[in-house]
Amino acid sequence: MASATRTFARALRTSARPAINAAPRAAFRQSARFYSAKPTGGSSSNGLFYGLAGAGLLGGGAFYLYSNDSNVAPKLFVPKFEDYQKVYNEIASRLEEKEDYDDGSYGPVLVRLAWHASGTYDKETGTGGSNGATMRFSPESDHGANAGLKAARDFLEPVKAKFPWITYSDLWILAGVCAIQEMMGPTIPYRAGRQDRDVAACTPDGRLPDAAQAQDHLRNIFYRMGFNDQEIVALCGAHALGRCHTDRSGYSGPWTFSPTVLTNDYYKLLLEEKWQWKKWNGPKQYEDKKTQTLMMLPADMAIIQDKKFKEWVKVYAADNDKFFEDFSAVVKKLFELGVPFKEGTETWTFKPVNA
Repeated sequence: MASATRTFARALRTSARPAINAAPRAAFRQSARFYSAKPTGGSSSNGLFYGLAGAGLLGGGAFYLYSNDSNVAPKLFVPKFEDYQKVYNEIASRLEEKEDYDDGSYGPVLVRLAWHASGTYDKETGTGGSNGATMRFSPESDHGANAGLKAARDFLEPVKAKFPWITYSDLWILAGVCAIQEMMGPTIPYRAGRQDRDVAACTPDGRLPDAAQAQDHLRNIFYRMGFNDQEIVALCGAHALGRCHTDRSGYSGPWTFSPTVLTNDYYKLLLEEKWQWKKWNGPKQYEDKKTQTLMMLPADMAIIQDKKFKEWVKVYAADNDKFFEDFSAVVKKLFELGVPFKEGTETWTFKPVNA
């Protein structure tokens, strides 16, 4: 499965990256539809090391560069767009380094890491969100919804070692942005300036969506973060990527036939396929009647069982460009929850490497 998925993804990447609403996008959508109908069985420190001098003291994003030589005065280092693009490129270059990891790419699990780091936000208390990277610590790392994300955090450790000036908080979100773009998704605007926090800032369990629940639960979770119904459905489109694992969530299988390429197939499959309960010893989940290789969670089915949600499912199933436009906007919003950006912080877009 990994080889087949990788071959398909690379085939899509052989042409230049299409712009939204451009003619090549139509051809991309057509090829994605064909596939979904036919399932397949950096830089050196030059002897110096970076030391965080406290983002609050330096205004955020500025670090002192210390030398191992005590006679050399520390230098102030302020990372620029080009520095973050180098981090992006490093992540992109390693996404498919292990053929046997899932479907051949770390992209989906990096999106999930960024999502779960951000989705703990509570607008009433101002706690949680992507500012802090508190999943580095127990108990947050042990929350049931975060099972399996150690693989993503471990994947990024060599990147952090190569670029020690970047905070974990910024790195995790940058990795999510990179993964989406490198998996043929839309451009995701990015702002740097997140600060790492300690274990005291860990959020309580239960702030992330429960896959076994229905629409009322989804609204409670996402309204708490400040999202509306349209944004909830747009965010659900991330389930076009990746798969569930019995040793993590307890569920099993991918949502689409192209789990390392972002398309609107998730919505089309929800509406067009016949779904039935999977007969197995695991938790309740759905499988497609035709191939019995795809799955949907109860929370996925909830967005076509709810009339207001379903209207947006229809919109995105009919128009991949509209999905990409709204997905880009809502993911940017998600990834910035709880971040006290300095006034005037620049918004950047990174150039894809493989997409």
